Amino acid sequence: MMRPRVLVLLAVFLFVFCVWTGVQVRCDSTTGHPAPELINTCLITDNVDQLVAFYEPVLQVKAQRSSPDYAEFHTGTGVLAIFSFEAQQKYIPGSVIAGSNRSVVLEFRVTDVDGEYRRLQSLVKTWVKPPTTQPWGTRSIYFRDPDGNLVDFFTRPRSQ
Repeated sequence: MMRPRVLVLLAVFLFVFCVWTGVQVRCDSTTGHPAPELINTCLITDNVDQLVAFYEPVLQVKAQRSSPDYAEFHTGTGVLAIFSFEAQQKYIPGSVIAGSNRSVVLEFRVTDVDGEYRRLQSLVKTWVKPPTTQPWGTRSIYFRDPDGNLVDFFTRPRSQ
């Protein structure tokens, strides 16, 4: 059994290490265990190439492809992944229906919503809502990708 002094020194070391490296650990207040961290959102599609061709200019990020069935867009905070329905069926049969999402919004923070709206005019075919300041203060544009997934580009309100 560790002595209390050793445990305190270990806790201080871990705290200093986390502050120094920028690591953030969030714990569940009831269990004390680290909370799950959402790092990846994966869209399942019948046409990986079509979604990659859409998201590369929209996000202004080149997709990282590990196979014809999979692509990733690293956005700084998390990863938007694109995976083929055929491959998903191979690994987890019956788990999804490609291109049928109507309950999730992919939200991306941008610096200039109005500028993005102008830039995306030739890329986006289906607009849901033009630049609008929402009641909660963000300014957003909403559009659909080629599979019908809802995308929100938003800017946080400026500090008063």
